[in-house]
Order: sequence, then structure tokens, then C-alpha cells
Amino acid sequence: MKNLILVFIGGGLGSSLRYLIGRYLNAESLIPYGTFLVNVLGSLLIGIILGWSLKNDSLNSPLNFILGIGFCGGFTTFSSFSFENYSLLKTGDYWAFSLYFFGSLFLGIMAVLTGILISKLIP
Repeated sequence: MKNLILVFIGGGLGSSLRYLIGRYLNAESLIPYGTFLVNVLGSLLIGIILGWSLKNDSLNSPLNFILGIGFCGGFTTFSSFSFENYSLLKTGDYWAFSLYFFGSLFLGIMAVLTGILISKLIP
């Protein structure tokens, strides 16, 4: 039950922050920069958290539940990413779609890798 509460709190905080960032950065923009930013930052953060947890053999730590599962799960969003890509395709803006889609995938994976490398520097 404790872990469920930690995930709930972290998810609420992550979702709220995602909403605020999206509200200000997605407004009247060709590319949904807010969703792009939260997905890349969330990927970096989960790389740091999981890298640190694996290094310290603490995948079941409260920090992992509140930040890794809760916050990052609420902060990043695949459903918004998918809908925004659909919208770009529907309008025929293939350049923006390509930039957003492939940029998100590439930078998301690179951010996870960078986060794991950063976690190796944390004692």
C-alpha cells in the first residue's frame, strides 16, 4: 500500500508539471514543444533514477516508486505524443511530423542513455 501511495503522489506531481509546461509551450506552436520537452526530460530523469537504482541494487526503494514510476510516469506522455503526431499528419505537415516524431525518439533514447551515464557519477 505504501508503494501505491508513493506512485500516486509522484504521478500527480508529474502530471501537474506536464500540464503546466504543455500549457505554456504548446500554445499556438507548429511543433508541440511542451510534450517534446517533458518526454526528453522525463527520459533523462528515468535514466538517472533507474541507473542509480540498478547500481545500488535498490529498484524497490521508495525513491524509485515516487520518482521513477510515479513522477516520470505522470510527467511523460505517450498518448499526447501519439495524438499530436496524428494531428500533424492530418494537417499534411510532414516536415513538422518528421522532426517531432524522429527527434522525440532519438533524443528520448539519448536522454535515457545520458541519464544512466550521469547516474554512474552519483555516489
